[in-house]
Amino acid sequence: MSMLWIDICLNSVMDDHFQLHILDNLATAILLVDESLIIQYINPATETLLGLSSRRLLGTALDGNLRCTSENLRERISQSLLTGQPYVEHEIDILTPGKKKITVNCTLTPLQEWGDSASLLLEVVELDRHLRISREDQIIRQNLASRAVIRGLAHEIKNPLGGLRGAAQLLQGELENDELKEYTRIIIGEADRLRSLVDRMLGPNGLPSKKDIDIHEVIEHVRHLVVAEALPGVTIKRDYDPSIPLVYADRNLLIQAILNLVRNALHAVDESGTITLRTRIERQFSIGQTRHRLSAKLEIIDDGPGIPSHLREKLFYPMITGRDGGTGLGLSIAQTLVNLHEGIIEFTSMPGHTNFSVFIPIKRSGSPSRIRASI
Repeated sequence: MSMLWIDICLNSVMDDHFQLHILDNLATAILLVDESLIIQYINPATETLLGLSSRRLLGTALDGNLRCTSENLRERISQSLLTGQPYVEHEIDILTPGKKKITVNCTLTPLQEWGDSASLLLEVVELDRHLRISREDQIIRQNLASRAVIRGLAHEIKNPLGGLRGAAQLLQGELENDELKEYTRIIIGEADRLRSLVDRMLGPNGLPSKKDIDIHEVIEHVRHLVVAEALPGVTIKRDYDPSIPLVYADRNLLIQAILNLVRNALHAVDESGTITLRTRIERQFSIGQTRHRLSAKLEIIDDGPGIPSHLREKLFYPMITGRDGGTGLGLSIAQTLVNLHEGIIEFTSMPGHTNFSVFIPIKRSGSPSRIRASI
């Protein structure tokens, strides 16, 4: 770590607004602990990394929040405080308070003058973040490419469908036999069904109609719809963060996207199971190549059997489904609708725990909230 960041921490961290602004906009997690390894300061990137707010973390023990599987790091922390020697540990695995395992590089810088006692500055760089940014960028490109193909196919399909339907209507008007008219009615009905399917694949027409909305009001609207559909053995839990500000978004499009995801979870748990709707705030979060200062995170978690491994790489493609009778459009449409809000949908899945996470940048009335992310 450069002397610039050490000076920032030493020179009135809690009072200087400009210095705090610099730390707050770092993508790297910064923690300051005293000689007893009690957390004295964290920046927003640390809140994102550990999944807890500064209010929950300040004054608590480092070991209880940054659990490392490497004995080397524990020894280095003790040595660094004792000798004043900085250390760097590469590619170590840590467990967050939410039991998430991540791989990081950790730099330890002892600060001998913080109040009346020695302290330690930790710089934690998540290596998984680089892989996630690359994966998200690939998801966005794949979604754009599939939509371009669908638009081309839609044009080629809808034109002859219109001709078939029109010809069937003309033929129906000339026929006197009701049994023969039944065949033309089938042709017309099937043409309308195919046209409706193509329209669903295309997704919404036009740009989103955005305004400042309460994301929890949208989620509650979806929850009420799904509760009416759920079987008696299904439990839907809520875990909301009330501190999330208004989101600049199209309410109807978000309802459709979230409803598709929650219904997907509902089908996964089938007759009995638990679905959890959880919201959190993400700070300095990168979506593709863009880093946003604030993002809303919605998690739809179910304890169903999980997503088959052969479907995971192509799950957001149209017409991909692992469910009998499914159209394979729900997740593709949801991803498109969230992409229209500069957001993205990610997922992790294993038997008994599938988590679809929706990330939407928080902006007010179209104001910018992003900066270019560095990989």
